[in-house]
Amino acid sequence: MAVSNRNLTMLTDFYELTMSGGYFEKGLQDKTAYFDMFFRRIPDNGGYAIMAGVEQLIQYLSELKFTDEDIDFLRSKKIFSEEFLEYLRTFEFACDVWAVPEGMPIFPNEPIVTVRGPVIQAQFIETMVLLSINHQSLIATKANRIVRAAKGRAVMEFGSRRAQGYDGAMLGARAAYIGGCSGTACTSVDRDFGVPALGTMAHSWVQMFDNEYEAFKAYAEIYPQSCTLLVDTFNVLKSGIPNAIKVFDEVLKPQGYRPAGIRIDSGDITYLSKKARKMLDEAGYPDCKICVSNSLDENTIESMLAQGACVDSFGVGERLITSSSEPVFGGVYKLVALEDNGVIIPKIKISENVAKITTPCFKELWRLFDRDTGKAIADVLTMNDEVINDNRPYEIFDPQFTWKRKTVENFRAQRIRVQLFDKGRQVYTSPDISYIKEYCAQQLDTLWDEVKRFENPHTYYVDLSQKLWLTKDSLLKKRS
Repeated sequence: MAVSNRNLTMLTDFYELTMSGGYFEKGLQDKTAYFDMFFRRIPDNGGYAIMAGVEQLIQYLSELKFTDEDIDFLRSKKIFSEEFLEYLRTFEFACDVWAVPEGMPIFPNEPIVTVRGPVIQAQFIETMVLLSINHQSLIATKANRIVRAAKGRAVMEFGSRRAQGYDGAMLGARAAYIGGCSGTACTSVDRDFGVPALGTMAHSWVQMFDNEYEAFKAYAEIYPQSCTLLVDTFNVLKSGIPNAIKVFDEVLKPQGYRPAGIRIDSGDITYLSKKARKMLDEAGYPDCKICVSNSLDENTIESMLAQGACVDSFGVGERLITSSSEPVFGGVYKLVALEDNGVIIPKIKISENVAKITTPCFKELWRLFDRDTGKAIADVLTMNDEVINDNRPYEIFDPQFTWKRKTVENFRAQRIRVQLFDKGRQVYTSPDISYIKEYCAQQLDTLWDEVKRFENPHTYYVDLSQKLWLTKDSLLKKRS
């Protein structure tokens, strides 16, 4: 895990601080509040999203403190009392935090992060909770769509230079690896997170030499064990492939090496890959891999393969690292309960837009699995003190269209969140990135193919327990 050398405490919306100041002045600073992070819809109209960014959230919360410079800046705003500023300067993080582990498929309207603690603390971390989870979950989800479109072929993340800043490049590459990419072009991500760094040459290498053959020859002499040549600087079929084959014959073959591959970065890649494959095979290099790049995404890749493109791996850049088709993961952070003398009081936000009505209460998140197939049936939100007994039938129902009901049997009920902090003390350590990637693949295998298809995926249901639904319904009726 990369070690932060930045204090991110002040990376918060200013209204978090003005509200906190108000809570303090009203004597509410120690009031226990419950906040949920959830999202309302899946990017690209997909069937699921992928949880990511928990490691960075843990790091942020572990280092949470206001420096003297932060306090001086806030003092300069001339709106905060000295008593409140002293509170900020000396506070210690004391919240409980639960989250869905990284790599787990997640669905709309379920609490993927819950924070319980003093309202000031739970309130002002909102921005970083959302920033950490929204960004990486977006990129992990997009990466997985692209990886699935590649149908088993390797996908490499090539987007650093087109990312939204250096944090976007590094954390985006991390998230892309969780989503299934085989590696990244970003060297620091290998150093800091253990994501394999991959890459060969750019067109500038070829242009540095008198001709393409000399450029290929020099590269092969330096890197004979992993020689991949970029063949589209001038003309793929008339010079690139013929010069590559000549170098394979004259440099690699006499030393007992086989070429690693060629890369095509422009032109009609489907057509060129077919012709290149034929030329390489006829020259005795059927094992030479063909890698392609150039503004790819899941739709382009799916179309290329449907047209018979001869491609072994894909380098995907800007459309992955920015999730350009839908660049926002709309996670929100809402108050769902307060605590008064040990009694939890549910809170609800009501809107004319039904999708924006929140689900109140301190909740538990369950996933029900079919014992025979291992497939996920549905997710269920319950009150925190409820337990789903999977030794007897359990009725689930659509929380909006309540007549849609189903009784499930022979199932396994699993709580799918872990506790990250207990009264401010970190109690969870993020696993190794390779473990998270493998865990993600395993968890995706629990989803039916109908949920994973690109077009009109089956809706995976997130239901409410009867007790929770009745509580929400009573609050709605009380406020109507």
